[in-house]
Amino acid sequence: MAQAQRTTVYFDPTVRRALRLKAVETNRRVSDLVNEAVKDALAEDLADIKVLRKRAKEPSRSFETFLQELKHDGRI
Repeated sequence: MAQAQRTTVYFDPTVRRALRLKAVETNRRVSDLVNEAVKDALAEDLADIKVLRKRAKEPSRSFETFLQELKHDGRI
């Protein structure tokens, strides 16, 4: 694993306080919590990209068309 690099991140004061409290309660460092959250977010992005690629060839319809279909079917 590559050596960790230092960076500066600016948090909303309330978020910073929550991170510090969680770090104390879980006996972890704030940097570990942030790293984990960022990795989770990146993994979620990758999963979303895979789903979007699978659905890229699906037919699409406009919002207006969808509303017209709902009205035609008596749903709105």
